[in-house]
Amino acid sequence: MQEQAGIVEWKEDRAIFLIDKPISWTSFDVVRKLKHKLPYKKLGHAGTLDPLASGLLILCAGKRTKDIEQFQAQPKEYKGSIFLGATTPSYDLETEPENFQDISNLKEEAIRSAVETFRGQITQYPPVHSAVKIDGKRAYEAARQGKEVKMKSREVMIHEYEITNIELPLVHFRIKCSKGTYIRSLAHDLGQKLGVGGYLKRLIRTKIGDYRVEDAISPEQMVKTLSAEEK
Repeated sequence: MQEQAGIVEWKEDRAIFLIDKPISWTSFDVVRKLKHKLPYKKLGHAGTLDPLASGLLILCAGKRTKDIEQFQAQPKEYKGSIFLGATTPSYDLETEPENFQDISNLKEEAIRSAVETFRGQITQYPPVHSAVKIDGKRAYEAARQGKEVKMKSREVMIHEYEITNIELPLVHFRIKCSKGTYIRSLAHDLGQKLGVGGYLKRLIRTKIGDYRVEDAISPEQMVKTLSAEEK
């Protein structure tokens, strides 16, 4: 087989694919879309992306599913935008904005200074609207039912946190971080630090280790590639 975009490895017993996940798709939607096109019994993704996030998703098939944890452990890079001056229960636009605040006196220096405090090893709480399991159930299931959810804090590493542009109420960023980091929580916590609230407006995963979203293709493009190879 000739080298194809989005395909890192494709052999009889194993494969690695790079997918550019569209907004509104879940990571499992991508797996389901491609599973029937592949001859492997096992197919999984190496790191969930929220439905409202887009970007790089690594799929491992066949014997390569044993390497999923290795891919998950690699540093990840994201770019996106934070909205300052309101909050949402989900820390993104999965739920409606509320608690609107006046940000007319918010200075760029204060934003950049606050960001400094989120570099290095930090403690954060995952959003209650997340797939973290509590007593065997996903946290978002209880949250959507209106039940009180107590999240446990976790230690994560923020290798790089760069503010690329400020266009209030939006703050644009690039982040390189460890496995298990919730960018939604970083957005929420920045808003809390500044006293005006904040939520994640947009998120794209650009890298996992050395793999880049520029080398990935959409699920539909991958289906066409796989279909062409079958002929």
